[in-house]
Amino acid sequence: MITYDSLTLKLWLEQNRDFLLNSRVQKIQQPTRRDFVFSLRNSGKTKKLYVNINPQYYHVCFMNKETENKRLISIPAKPPMFCMLLRKYLENARIIRVNQPEFERILEFYFETYNELSEKIYLCLAIELMGKYSNVILYNYDTNIILGCAHNVGAEKSREREMAGGLPYVYPAGRPKSWYANENSLAYSKSNDINSVVDNYYADYIYNDKMNRLRSNCRQIVSNQLKKDKNSLKKIQQRLDKEQNSDKYRLYGDLIMANLYNFKDYQKSVTVYDYENNKEINIELDASKTLKECANNFYKLYNKSKTSISKLTELSQGLKEKIDYYEHILYSIEIADSVDDFVEIQSELEPEKKIKLDKKSSLEPMEFEIDGYKVFVGRNNRQNDYIVSKLSKDEDFWFHTRDCAGSHVLLRCSEPSDKLIFECAKLAKEYSKGKESSKVGVIYTKRRFLKKPPKANLGYVTYKCEQEIIV
Repeated sequence: MITYDSLTLKLWLEQNRDFLLNSRVQKIQQPTRRDFVFSLRNSGKTKKLYVNINPQYYHVCFMNKETENKRLISIPAKPPMFCMLLRKYLENARIIRVNQPEFERILEFYFETYNELSEKIYLCLAIELMGKYSNVILYNYDTNIILGCAHNVGAEKSREREMAGGLPYVYPAGRPKSWYANENSLAYSKSNDINSVVDNYYADYIYNDKMNRLRSNCRQIVSNQLKKDKNSLKKIQQRLDKEQNSDKYRLYGDLIMANLYNFKDYQKSVTVYDYENNKEINIELDASKTLKECANNFYKLYNKSKTSISKLTELSQGLKEKIDYYEHILYSIEIADSVDDFVEIQSELEPEKKIKLDKKSSLEPMEFEIDGYKVFVGRNNRQNDYIVSKLSKDEDFWFHTRDCAGSHVLLRCSEPSDKLIFECAKLAKEYSKGKESSKVGVIYTKRRFLKKPPKANLGYVTYKCEQEIIV
C-alpha cells in the first residue's frame, strides 16, 4: 500500500487552500475512534473533509458521495466524548489559516471562535498523519494548552511526548529535514486533482479491506460450525455402525426360547444350531439368571438398539441437512462481491444481533435474459428463499446442481425448449461449487413440485418429478 507522505499532503494543501481558508465548520461527526468528517462551507459550496488516523491508511481528503459509500460511514447514535468537545469549540467556527509545518505530515487548521464568556479565542486543530502515532489534537493557540485529543498518550506509552488535555502541545521530536515521498507516491500522479487520486485510492483500499475482513469473519464462523457438525456426524455414524448388529440380539433370544427345554437354567453359555445361517453358535449367558430371563434380556437389548438406531438416524439426517446448509452459506461467502452481500449473510448467521438490512437490496437476486425469458439466480440463501417463495409461479422451472452447493436458478417459462433448459443448467453450474468440474449433474423441475418443510433453513427445499441434465 502507498503511504500518505509529506509531499502528497503538501500538494493536497496547495490545491485546496483557497476553499479551506475562511470556510466555516457546519457539522462534525466521528463515525469511529479513528475517522472524522467535517462539513465545511465556503463560497456557497459544502464539502466533506474526511480525516482518517488509522495506522493502516491514514490520510486526509475531501470525499464525494461514491467514496463516502465505499468507506461505509455510519454515524453512531451517541457521539464519542472527543467529538462532543470538537462540536463545542469548532462548530460554526471559521478557519482563518491553514498550515503544514515544513517537511512534516501534520496539517494545522487555525480557528477564530468564542468561549463561554463570549471572548474571542484562537484554537488550532492539528491532524498528525504519522502511522501508528497518528492523532487529532485540539489546543488553544494563545496558551498552547491541549483541550483534548483523539488518543491520549500517557507516560507509559511515550516518555518524550505525552498527549492529554491540560498538557502543552509540542511538535514531535526528530523533525525531518526535507520533503518525504516514496517512489510510488500519490504526489507523482499525472492527475491534476490530487484530492481525487487520494480519495479514490484510499476509499478502494478501505472498501476492499472491509470486504476481506467480512469474508474472513463469515468464513471462520461457518468453518467452525461445519467442523463441529462433521465431527458430531462422524461420532453418530460410528455409534450407528455399532448398533447395526442389533439383529443378533433378537436371534439369540429366539434361539434360546426355541431351546428352552433342552438346556438347564443358570448356565454360563449354550451352544445351539442357527437355522438362519446354517451353523452352530455359542451364546454367552448370565449364569445368575434363568434361560428365559436371559432371552428377555436379549430382547430388551434388541429393542433398545432399534430405538437408538431410530434416534441416531434422525440426528444424523438433521446434521446432514445442517452441513448442507452451511456448505451453501460457505459458497455464498465465496461469491459475495459487495458489503451488502456480507450483511445479509451475517444477518443469517447471527440473527440474535438483529442486523439491519436494506430490504430492497437484500432481496434482489441476479437477473438474466435468455431468448427473451427472465432467469433469476440467488447469491445467498436469503435470495434463494425469496426466489422460491415470492418470485416463482407454479409453472416456472427451477434448477439446482445435484449434491453440490450452489444457487437456485428460476426460469420464468412454462414450456421451455431444450436449448433454454440447457442454458439455464449452464447457469446453475456456473453459480455453484462445481463450476470448475468437467461434468456436473443439474436437476430441474417445475416450481409446483417444490416444497419447503416447516421450520426448514433458508433456501432449503424438497422436490419431486425432477429430471437431470449433465453439463
